[in-house]
Amino acid sequence: MLDAVPPFRAKAGAQDDERVIKLAVLAVGGQGGGVLADWITDVAERNGYVAQSTSVAGVAQRTGATIYYVEMARDTGRLPVFALSPSQGDVDILIAAELMEAGRAIIRGFVTPERTTLIASSHRIAAVSEKIEPGDGRASSSKVHATAEAASKRFIAFDMEKIAADNGSMISASLLGALAGSDALPFTRESYEQAIGAGGRGVKASLAAFGAAYDRARGTAAPASKLAEPAIVESALARVSGPQGLLQGWQALATRVDLMPVAIRDMALRGLRKVVDYQDIAYGGEYLDRLDRALALDGADHSYALSIAAAKHIANALCYDDMIRVADLKTRSTRDRRVRKEVGVKDGSILQVTEYFHPRIEEFCGTMPAGLGSYIETRPKLAAFLDRRINHGRRIRTDSFAGFAALWFIGGLRRWRRSLLRHKVEMTHLDRWYALALAHVPEDYALAVEILNCRRLIKGYSDTHVRAQSKFDRVLSALAMLKGRGDAADWIRRLREAALKDEKGDMLDGALKTVATLGPGPATLAP
Repeated sequence: MLDAVPPFRAKAGAQDDERVIKLAVLAVGGQGGGVLADWITDVAERNGYVAQSTSVAGVAQRTGATIYYVEMARDTGRLPVFALSPSQGDVDILIAAELMEAGRAIIRGFVTPERTTLIASSHRIAAVSEKIEPGDGRASSSKVHATAEAASKRFIAFDMEKIAADNGSMISASLLGALAGSDALPFTRESYEQAIGAGGRGVKASLAAFGAAYDRARGTAAPASKLAEPAIVESALARVSGPQGLLQGWQALATRVDLMPVAIRDMALRGLRKVVDYQDIAYGGEYLDRLDRALALDGADHSYALSIAAAKHIANALCYDDMIRVADLKTRSTRDRRVRKEVGVKDGSILQVTEYFHPRIEEFCGTMPAGLGSYIETRPKLAAFLDRRINHGRRIRTDSFAGFAALWFIGGLRRWRRSLLRHKVEMTHLDRWYALALAHVPEDYALAVEILNCRRLIKGYSDTHVRAQSKFDRVLSALAMLKGRGDAADWIRRLREAALKDEKGDMLDGALKTVATLGPGPATLAP
């Protein structure tokens, strides 16, 4: 009778034959955490262990990972007593399918330095709290790495998501490979591979991902290099292809970039490529003309900080998001290939794509000739009449001829963009902001750079753009209160960072109130 078999539980000083090994897996939906837990249980049972697998579901996909918990002990003829969930300070192996999940496991006390082997994929999936911040809300990966090294007995981390993707598999396979390669469990590689093979689906790809991660965990594979930024060639006159007329125009612009100081070429070339792709060669010439104004006031003594900021933010300002840009991006062949790859559409299969639009009267007028658009906007009754007929959601099937043709037509309007109302408004705003920044260079170089950097606040489309521009205007409204202060640049930077911290702008309101209470500061330091 089973009831007659005395149960046992691991205790301090217990024999190895009676030790219960406790393993937790933290994964979110779509990462195959359940499959991984099943594989681990299968491996244990293949090696003469008794194992139990349970799971505790998270609240939502990115607000709480599911915890898959496995306990195992060698089958000695006595019935083990297994727990249903992990306890603080009582986990031998913890596997995190994403870096910040490892951090959360440490916070919850599942990782201890004298006991826990921590295995984590180093890739990131931004949490909701990181996405909602208007600025860069990403948590520091380096801090999590440092904390994990200190908090665990052993820490194994590399990009297991990339290994899985490169081999056409799911991250669960590479996580299992890292576990096997760590030797944290007393099982052979062959038993892990047999567990994968027993699944019957995607075995070849899973085994490939498992093997690559296994070798990486054991240090027998060359470390994967970090995903580098696209290389920027030393010369902007790199080999390009295209119609002869466009090629000659590009080479003329690229020559101008090559003649700039070395410190500026990288950012200038990136900006030039973006601007030309957005509009045309002539638009690239306008971009470089504006950049030359900053270069004329700059020098190596300031490491060309003004020109680098100008190169970045002028390009972003010239490439504003409008209906034309959105339609252009949605009808590009590169987007179709990306969507097919992400969805996993097989060759020969039909992919149906529905695009969602909700234009306002402002976007409608922005795509009109400047005179006509201004005429409508200055007549509230006419604008309200049209808005009631325009301002509602639309679903356009771009896999259909009619839907694709409609967006293709709107995207094709970019050749007339310079004559449209939205372009006139954006260029007026850009020129005013740029002139304001350059006017401060003689008396306060650092402040001029910070004014340029404030352009970072403006982003998005439709309502998002309106809110962003409002924050931009409010930050620069503090210039009058900071006039003559030597720390004016520092205050503008603080206001900008406060504006980027929350969408509602409460932190910016508080920071502006603080600036309003400041008295006259020391004279502005000479640049």
